[in-house]
Amino acid sequence: MKLFSIRGGVHPHDHKHLSAEQPIVAIPLPPLLHIPLQQHIGAMAKPVVRRGDLVRKGQLIARAQGAISAPVHAPTSGRIVGIGSYSAHHPSDLKVGAITLQPDGEERWVEPQEAPPDPFTLSAEQITRRVAEAGIVGMGGATFPSAIKLNLGKRFSLHTLVINGAECEPYLTCDDRLMREYSAEVVDGVRIMAHALGVERVILAIENNKPQAQQAMRAAVAAFAEMTVVGLPTRYPMGSERHLVQVVTGEETPARCLTAEIGVVVHNTATALAVHQAMRHQQPLLSRVVTLSGGAMRRPGNYRVAIGTPVTWLLEQGGGFDEARVARIISGGPMMGQVLGDLRAPVVKGCNAILALTREEVGEQAEHPCIRCARCVEACPCGLLPLEMARRARAGDLDGARTFGLGDCISCGSCAYVCPARIPLVQYFNFAKGELANRDRAKQKQLETKRLAEQRAARIERQQAEKKAMMERRKQEMAAKKAAEAAAKAAAERSEESSEESTA
Repeated sequence: MKLFSIRGGVHPHDHKHLSAEQPIVAIPLPPLLHIPLQQHIGAMAKPVVRRGDLVRKGQLIARAQGAISAPVHAPTSGRIVGIGSYSAHHPSDLKVGAITLQPDGEERWVEPQEAPPDPFTLSAEQITRRVAEAGIVGMGGATFPSAIKLNLGKRFSLHTLVINGAECEPYLTCDDRLMREYSAEVVDGVRIMAHALGVERVILAIENNKPQAQQAMRAAVAAFAEMTVVGLPTRYPMGSERHLVQVVTGEETPARCLTAEIGVVVHNTATALAVHQAMRHQQPLLSRVVTLSGGAMRRPGNYRVAIGTPVTWLLEQGGGFDEARVARIISGGPMMGQVLGDLRAPVVKGCNAILALTREEVGEQAEHPCIRCARCVEACPCGLLPLEMARRARAGDLDGARTFGLGDCISCGSCAYVCPARIPLVQYFNFAKGELANRDRAKQKQLETKRLAEQRAARIERQQAEKKAMMERRKQEMAAKKAAEAAAKAAAERSEESSEESTA
């Protein structure tokens, strides 16, 4: 299969050897699970349980709210001991709504209402509904509700499903292990998604630094002519959805458009496995595989972790890290991951790695003035001018940064990686994006307030007009009534006079 090239990108040392050869190991349940209500893009889920309730594994404990949301289920059986706020899986250490569950150690599953039907006898709507009810979101880190993407066939003419097995971030190997150990299950989930989308072609794209995963997946798809496994060049950010589609199809997604608009939908390998488990075994998304790695990690590997497990417990069960050597604890990859503000934060659906990096790996250096070398321009996979966007962001010219394409930046970090001046470019971009988002929300709020005020003024004016019209009608009715009474009185008087004359 012919592959196409993309601009920019970098080749960081991948460090995948630290954990790639370690089989997936299940982590024991902690004493308490803190299950966030916001583990997805969209509206926060709403609790449907109370403190003191006994729940079973897989039971719905928080219902999806709104068009874009995802439900949350109990990762094990036990007792609900708290509903409140808890440390977020976020660098800011904000508190988020969470349900605290005390496991009972019995792993009692909720009773299924019916035997699972053959997914290939179901309609796209039925599959989408079951995936939504299972709380499945993008497992590559985006956490967009998967059912929304499976429903894109209603809006667009789709022809290709691309499965993202690139896993281009350094250190990460959880998808690699999934493809090696659960290749048949992943392929089954992929086929179910392809059936729901109504596509004729499926491409499983895997970087060439995962030869064993490629081999396992090729063996698993051998019986399905519509499925192709493609080896990708090892290059960051090959896993970016738009760039991955461009490499395997040759088509570039227009700015601020979905890949579905050119007929392609992208899903992650771990998402495919979650779809298989939901459709074949009626299991909602209750756990995920997390890579523990980094130079300071004592026992790098890949671990099956229940959603809501505190990171501290995961690290302890995984052997911990060398506190004397560690410089930074990161959730996700080193290029796009976030520093964890609180290690008590729970593992969430989008957490694919916890890295304990040494000072040498972090490579912290003092920032220097830009030397205008343009290496950031060469590295940018989106063809932007990072130095110009950063200069305007630092000066507070957010509109200027937007003019230079800030909205098209995917925050991959390639520019910062190659910058000899060690300028934290991505931090400037994320700050500017956040400020622009706040400004846009404030503007939208003003417009909404103005709209509501105009609606209120129009409603008051309408009510006053209706009241005036009603008073006018009543006035006319009173006048008509008086006129009728006067006419009736005059007629009665005439009739009385006529009667008197006749008598006379």
